[in-house]
Amino acid sequence: MKIVLIGVGEVGFHLAKALSEDGHDITAVDINPEKCRRITEHLDAIEVEGNGASPKTLHKARVEDADYVLCLTRIDEVNLIAAQQAHELGAKHIIARLRNQQYSDRDSIIKPEKFGVDLVIHPEREACQEIVRLVRHPYATQVMDFEDGRLQMLGIRLEKGCSQIIGKTVREICEQTENYKFGIIAVLRNTETTVPWSDFKFQDGDIVYFIIRTEHVNQLITLLGKTTEYSKRVMIIGGSKIGRSLAETLQEDMNVRLVEGNREKAEHIANHLDNIMVINADGTDIEFLQSENVHEIDNFITVTENEQTNILSGLLAHHFGVKQAIIHVSNTEFLPIIQELGIGPIISKNMSTVNTILRKIRSDISDTSVFTFDEIDVDVIELQPDPGSRVTLMELSELSFPKGSIVGVINHHGHLSIARGSSRLTAEDTALVFAKNDAFNAVRKLFRA
Repeated sequence: MKIVLIGVGEVGFHLAKALSEDGHDITAVDINPEKCRRITEHLDAIEVEGNGASPKTLHKARVEDADYVLCLTRIDEVNLIAAQQAHELGAKHIIARLRNQQYSDRDSIIKPEKFGVDLVIHPEREACQEIVRLVRHPYATQVMDFEDGRLQMLGIRLEKGCSQIIGKTVREICEQTENYKFGIIAVLRNTETTVPWSDFKFQDGDIVYFIIRTEHVNQLITLLGKTTEYSKRVMIIGGSKIGRSLAETLQEDMNVRLVEGNREKAEHIANHLDNIMVINADGTDIEFLQSENVHEIDNFITVTENEQTNILSGLLAHHFGVKQAIIHVSNTEFLPIIQELGIGPIISKNMSTVNTILRKIRSDISDTSVFTFDEIDVDVIELQPDPGSRVTLMELSELSFPKGSIVGVINHHGHLSIARGSSRLTAEDTALVFAKNDAFNAVRKLFRA
C-alpha cells in the first residue's frame, strides 16, 4: 500500500518506521529539512520537503494515489487543511492527529469529517485513558482489555514478594493453578523481549505479560504476592491537558490533588474544577513532597509539559515510598531506560498515538484484528483456522509454532479459554495469537489450508 505521512516528528517517524517494516510504500512530507533527512537516512522511504497544507507539496507527494494519508503535524489547522485537500484529490483513507479535543465534541462547529477525516486521534486523550487503566490496576505496568473486557492483558514486574513464581518455569507456575488459567505471552528482561514456552524460568525484575479472564485477575495478583487494594489517594503533578482530564475522570471516586507550578494556571484550574484540591507548588520540591506525606499516596502521576521534571519528580516520589509512580514522557528513547529503573509504569502520548494508528491500519488491510505493543515488540493477531489447516489436525504442542509466537486464547462460539499445549483448534474457533513481527507469516501458514 501507498501511505503518505504529513509531518514526521516523533510520532510520524515511528509510524513511518513500523509501516515501512510492514512492506508499505512510504512518502514522508515535512517542512523541516532535518526531519526529512532523518527519514531518508534511516528508512526506505521517499521524502518530500515542503508545507503539508500546500497543494503543490501534496501533488508532489502524490496523495491522489495514497491508500492512507496520515496528517500528523503539530498544528491542528494544518492537519485539517491537508486532510481536506488530500480528500479532494482522491486519497482513500485519512487519519488526523488533533490536539484540540473540542473538535470531537458533539456541538463543535468544525467537524473533522467535513474535512474528509476518517479517524481522529487525540494524543492526550489516548494517554489519559491508558493512565486511568493503570490507576485502576495499581499492581500493573500495563493493562489492556480484550474481547469487550472479558479478558485482560496485564504487565506485572516480579519483585521480592513474588516468591511463588521467581525461579520457576512456566510449566511449574501453570500447574499451581487448578481453579483458573492464565497465559504468559511475553517477558521483558533487560530490555529484551521473550515469548516464553513451558521451560522458560522467571527471574527477579522480569516484567511478565499475562492474559487472563477478568474475573480471575484478583486470584492471579494474590498468587504473585501483590495487593489488589483499590487506589484512593492520587496526586497529579502538572495541570496539562492530560493532568486536567485525569483529575476530572478520577475525582468521582478518589481523593485527587493536582499540583501546578504556575500560579495563574493553578488559580484558573481551581476555578474550573470542583471537588479537586489544586496546589501551587513545584513537584520536584523535596520539602513540599515531604510535607504532603507523599509516602501515603497510592498513585503519583507526573504529566507536566517538561519530561525532565516528570522523571525527576517520579524518581523522588518513588524514593519516598509512594505506592505507584506513573511517569509521562514524550521522547520515546527514554522508555526502555526508565523501565529498567523499575520506578513504575511509563506512558507516552506519542506511542499511544502510534499504537492506535497502527492498530487501525493493520486491522483495515487484513481480515484479522491486530494490536501492537511496541513497548515489548509483540503484536496480537486474531486468526480463524481454515478447514483442514494444520492447527485443526493436532494439538498445539505437536505443531511447529515458530519461536517468538504463542496462542494465548481460544474463542469457541463466545466461550473463552486460555490455550494450553493440549488445546486443539477447530475451523469454528478464533484464536488470539501473540507474536513478534518476524514470526507472523509462519504463524499464518499454520492457519491456512
